[in-house]
Amino acid sequence: MTAALLWLALIAAVTGGLWGLSRRPPHVTVTREVPGSGFEGGGLPLTVTVTVRSRRPLRVTLSDPAPRGVVSGHELTAAALHLGQTTRTFTTTLRLNRRGHFEWPGLDLAWADPLGLFWQQTTLPATTAVTVYPGTHGLLLPDLLRPLLSEGTLSRQLGLDDPLSLRSAREYVTGDAPGRIHWRLSARRGELVVREPERTAASSLTVFVDASAGGSTFVDSAARLAASLLREGQTLGLPVAAAAAGQVTPAGRGADALHAALHLLARLEPDPAPPALPVTRAGGNLIILTARPSADLTTQALRARATASRVSIVALPEGFYLEPGEQARRQWAGLPDAVRDLERRAAVLAESGILIYVLRGNQSVLTLAG
Repeated sequence: MTAALLWLALIAAVTGGLWGLSRRPPHVTVTREVPGSGFEGGGLPLTVTVTVRSRRPLRVTLSDPAPRGVVSGHELTAAALHLGQTTRTFTTTLRLNRRGHFEWPGLDLAWADPLGLFWQQTTLPATTAVTVYPGTHGLLLPDLLRPLLSEGTLSRQLGLDDPLSLRSAREYVTGDAPGRIHWRLSARRGELVVREPERTAASSLTVFVDASAGGSTFVDSAARLAASLLREGQTLGLPVAAAAAGQVTPAGRGADALHAALHLLARLEPDPAPPALPVTRAGGNLIILTARPSADLTTQALRARATASRVSIVALPEGFYLEPGEQARRQWAGLPDAVRDLERRAAVLAESGILIYVLRGNQSVLTLAG
């Protein structure tokens, strides 16, 4: 009986000692090295350095899960019996699956006594974040993005067409946009005649995304198209800016201006507030991306034309479009009434310098080149 009590006392003492060892966590520091931004569909290198310090022998397990929308090449986990100070470095590649601003949820830390009887766990706060810009694709949009780097002067060869100025008229050629047909002159001559306007130099490019209608699918597609337009505009040497949900980024030709615009597009979410177009600088080029253009948005576009050399409304009624290389999909629904009404008014709006493009879900973005 006495021996049994002694054994029980010994077991209790050992158990109490093990429990005491596991009460306090080890000291853990984590350093993550990752670029602050990248493009959707791309990848970023990630280096994680973990240092564990403890004066007591402990079993330690670590797990560093990536935030949602970002997938790590392999799971960063480690488990070992630890005493003293240990430093380990992990390297992997992050796959950026979707746009947005993502913060690490924190390092999952678990520790226990050497026998693993009493486990404790906690989450260490994280301060690392990455911004995923919308993915971009190739564009063939010469009529939208062929600028001169001046302040709205007229040119006979280069720049953007100015529908308010008429240089000459010529016979209609297959492929000419219907909005260029001069109906009165065509009726007088008995054959189709198209306008040959002067070209106005665009001093800047502003892309506005109407996030008030269309849902998350539209916002994702519009963000990709806007990012592609802005990158192309910067390549052409234009000052670029983005606008959405009451925010406007500073216009500029440098990388900082483009990054500010992409940062806005990365964080863009559906917003039920009525759209408000930004003020466009004289001679600027304004492109509006919308799912269902409202009458108020069209009215604002007409006001913007007072200073902008061109205003283009690109409607995405299905909320998405075919990127280069994608196969066409069958469409089961007709156009919304708002888009049909916009198409009916396209010729009248073109007379005022408002160009209309309708890009359905079974149409490639490259059709905008026409």
